[in-house]
Amino acid sequence: MNICKICLLTNQNIGIDSSLRTVEWKNNKVRMIDQTKLPNELVIVEFDDFNQVADAISTLVVRGAPAIGVSGAFGLALAVLQSNATTKDELISYLENAKKILFATRPTAVNLGWGLEKIMNIAKTGDSVEQIRELVISTAKKMADEDIEINKAMGKNGSILFDNNDTIMTHCNAGALATVAYGTALGVIRATRESGKNVKVIATETRPIQQGSRLTAFELKHDGFDVSLVPDTAVGYSMANGLVNKVVVGADRIVKTGHVFNKIGTYQVATMAKQHGIPFYVAAPLSTIDLETKAEDVIIEMRKGTEVTGIGEKKTAPDDIGVINPAFDMTPPELISGIITEKGVAKFPYEESIPKLFEANN
Repeated sequence: MNICKICLLTNQNIGIDSSLRTVEWKNNKVRMIDQTKLPNELVIVEFDDFNQVADAISTLVVRGAPAIGVSGAFGLALAVLQSNATTKDELISYLENAKKILFATRPTAVNLGWGLEKIMNIAKTGDSVEQIRELVISTAKKMADEDIEINKAMGKNGSILFDNNDTIMTHCNAGALATVAYGTALGVIRATRESGKNVKVIATETRPIQQGSRLTAFELKHDGFDVSLVPDTAVGYSMANGLVNKVVVGADRIVKTGHVFNKIGTYQVATMAKQHGIPFYVAAPLSTIDLETKAEDVIIEMRKGTEVTGIGEKKTAPDDIGVINPAFDMTPPELISGIITEKGVAKFPYEESIPKLFEANN
């Protein structure tokens, strides 16, 4: 891994250049913003080995369902360059192995499997090693470009659901840093402001690794939004006291029944929103929707206990205690007011409305 650029900046003057993507392909290498260093440092890391990309996904250097989907695709693009295969069968076998390593990093987020499968399907259409290499790299780069356009279309579709002077709550980070650029849930918020409406945002801190405070608050402040940060435990307080008009979050996987798998704590936010009569929306591309898997069969990733027993290098809990640290939870469809996608907004009952989005995509 190479650190090709380091900006040691304070919270007051750090910023992401608008031309800089969360993840990109440049000079046959993969470049990423190292999100573990935000908000105090802007560090760009560069990889030339798919194993490095796998490690980056696993350690949350890059995170967010759309971003890791594209990162997985770029990982396979590195793999085609790394392989010494001389025949199509040898190269496909090498890619299948790389795919397994990359997929094992984050099993809950459906976009990773989607990105890997798309690349593998394209690779198998090639007739020669050289053609496969060209197809894989060009397809991965196209997927990154399309992610931005999808997010903008999603944002436009979602913006009509929000009113002037709304205060919108969001959980975790579903912004530009969770995608190639622009964002899903934060893309909807951006598009709402771009439509001429004034909005404020409340971001939850999002335990245990503070993606809301480190990333969402950072993004929104950088983009000039009026943003306030609340502890996860203050969601009910904020809603009960009339501080929130609507909620929008992202998703790592949505099944055809409308069950949404997202960052741990989303279920609690949705439950509180239902209790207080506040619309709760989910913004995600069609690539996040899994039409095959049943809700009860989705694997919930468990993270390491040290994420809960300390903050950074500082220990905050006694030694030798048990830790339950799921990365995601499931929000049932009856708590969800609508699922915003690039092809429109699905409404309950989702088993009827979600398939129609895919029909519109064909």
